[in-house]
Amino acid sequence: MFAKRCASIFVLLAATTAGIGAAEERPSIEFTKDSLEVVQRNIAKQKAVLVDVRSKEEWKEGHIKGSIFLPVTSLRKHSFDAKKVAKSLPKKKEKKVLYTFCVVGMRAKQAGVILQREGYTVRVLKPGYEELLEAGFEKGQDAPKERPNDTAN
Repeated sequence: MFAKRCASIFVLLAATTAGIGAAEERPSIEFTKDSLEVVQRNIAKQKAVLVDVRSKEEWKEGHIKGSIFLPVTSLRKHSFDAKKVAKSLPKKKEKKVLYTFCVVGMRAKQAGVILQREGYTVRVLKPGYEELLEAGFEKGQDAPKERPNDTAN
């Protein structure tokens, strides 16, 4: 009797733990190892663009000249529109690198995962808006162009 109970518990435990690793892993993306000097060179050579994924309010308070305003909220499932996003970004066939940035990198990573899944070449910046300014990126004066669901925060 004791052996049967032990065997039953072992089978139950084995079945339970076998499913732990079977769950689908969340997609992830790491911060780029590109220095900010490399980022600036790639942008100057038109090999890359900056994609600002902060909120509209943050953008209005200040943004990097020439960056594309694409708030991460517009990329989430409930508001994602691939056609509108494609209009905002360089064509995929151009193979330009999209450097996503925000303030500390978390929203940039979220956006990076989504954009990479959509077929873009993405490199996520850990340095945020303030660090980009300190590194010599120029502050923009223009108003944000209409982007997909840019009224969302």
